[in-house]
Amino acid sequence: MTRRRAGLLFVVAALAGLIPPSARDARPAPPFDGAAALRHVERLVAIGPRPAGSPAGARARQYVVDELRRAGISARVEPFDADTPHGRLPMANVVAVLPGRRQDVILIGGHYDTKWFREFTFVGANDGGSSTALLIELARRLRERPREYTYWIAWFDGEEAREAWTPVDSLYGSRRMAGELGKSRRLPRAVIVADMIGDRDLGIRREAASSRWLTDIIWATATRLGHDAQFLPKSLAVEDDHAPFMRLGVPAALLIDFDFPPWHTAEDTLDKVSARSLEIVGNVLLEALPTIEGALTRFRDTRP
Repeated sequence: MTRRRAGLLFVVAALAGLIPPSARDARPAPPFDGAAALRHVERLVAIGPRPAGSPAGARARQYVVDELRRAGISARVEPFDADTPHGRLPMANVVAVLPGRRQDVILIGGHYDTKWFREFTFVGANDGGSSTALLIELARRLRERPREYTYWIAWFDGEEAREAWTPVDSLYGSRRMAGELGKSRRLPRAVIVADMIGDRDLGIRREAASSRWLTDIIWATATRLGHDAQFLPKSLAVEDDHAPFMRLGVPAALLIDFDFPPWHTAEDTLDKVSARSLEIVGNVLLEALPTIEGALTRFRDTRP
């Protein structure tokens, strides 16, 4: 056993005591269905490019809402207008609400838009499609088990820059949501964002700016489940939809496989996405959440 693996297993054992009794005693949730998630990716790719503010983007959004309602999950659409280099565009976030015993919120999010390109057709199977699909199936699985905390599953619009990435041309949906929640003082207790997690050759590095305690729990869970090959020890700094929440002091973690050669090319197609990769990420998150809930309960009077 490597020193790193032994250390992570120690973290798992130490954190086990943080799991609320209600979560420890609950019937285990069914495993994450990677094949079902891949079918969602297939249907989204069939829509074609889905940039924010486009009719195809609205079709993708409606697909998410329809799938949630079919699963008996209440969802709200939060429309807004965004000033972009291409003018003022209509955008909308989608939020599914899964009430728990506590009103404190854990938010799990990702983006459903694809980047706009004039030079080629970009269907974003992994970059946009995988996060959208993962969240639909996560919402279904979370609905099936008791929850100590309330969960918001959020599909952010406008994560992609319309032109070059800048503080004002990127993260439109998450900046909007974080800003509104900050004004109302209804910020979530923790945020987890997934992006580009469907790569067949999955290798997720720790995001350098993410909250360490939250990342530790997720990586320790991956180790316990035998997914060291997919959850890597090295770190990488990536700005994504978790950043607006972190700037407001909310603990947050990003799961992203940024080592994806087809990124922002016409080659980001369905054949690059794996049901197995989606399943691994989904199961790691489902297994990690009770420990995250326990950590938040322990430190509810202070930030962990």
